[in-house]
Amino acid sequence: METQCWGRRIRAFRKLKGHTQETFARHVGVSVSILGDIERGHRRPDAELMADIAKSLDITIEELMPLEEKER
Repeated sequence: METQCWGRRIRAFRKLKGHTQETFARHVGVSVSILGDIERGHRRPDAELMADIAKSLDITIEELMPLEEKER
């Protein structure tokens, strides 16, 4: 469940910033299929990729973090 929350938040911020999946995947250095898996909740990005995603979106990892994980 938490993997899906990460993916939904990444997708929402990506769209909010005006990126397509293709351009954003290229920007963070992953394939579109990997980004799609992350956004659908089938894969959770590792810490390094999470940092790259947050930096590319000009937000902090904490802003990207699902509420469920912030409450732990």
